[in-house]
Amino acid sequence: MPYTARKPPLPETPEQLRARIPGWGVDLDPRDRPAFPREVPDEAVIAADALPEAQPEDRPRERSIEHMRLTPVFGTAQPLHGVSGAVRRLAYARFSEARAAHWLLLLAGDRIESAGAHVTALLQGKPDDLLRETGVLGEVGAHPVRSRTGEHRADLAHAPLDPLVVVGPWLVPAALAVLGVRAVLRRARR
Repeated sequence: MPYTARKPPLPETPEQLRARIPGWGVDLDPRDRPAFPREVPDEAVIAADALPEAQPEDRPRERSIEHMRLTPVFGTAQPLHGVSGAVRRLAYARFSEARAAHWLLLLAGDRIESAGAHVTALLQGKPDDLLRETGVLGEVGAHPVRSRTGEHRADLAHAPLDPLVVVGPWLVPAALAVLGVRAVLRRARR
């Protein structure tokens, strides 16, 4: 639900909160705020009093089961499609955003989309350039050992895994293809 200018009432009054929580409300008085001389309250309304006109919904959108409706404006750059779209629709239709299953299904949808993009690129004769994407070639000419030793770099932990993360999605289908070809050849020999 989008925010509007009408705030819901506080469960406790400021006096009750100040009595219960030490230091609560120290900046309620504008003169106590560091930005007071520059701050001009009521100059502009931060939130509108009413919701803006809703964007037309040309095709069905995924909706969280926790919210009654979509926000008035939403993105339409990547409409759901194919198997990955079905997985994402399932995540929104069946599981709350508070459940791990919701997010795992969204991740699975992304992985399915990624695999589809890899296959499409391969079939179009423009496969991914794995050597460049892993960064292995860039490491060779840029003092790979000296630049990585003796320093507390954040990327030291994941640097050995980067080539595996980039090449890994290609290794599994390649291994399955090899096993499939071997099985077909064995059956053909019998």
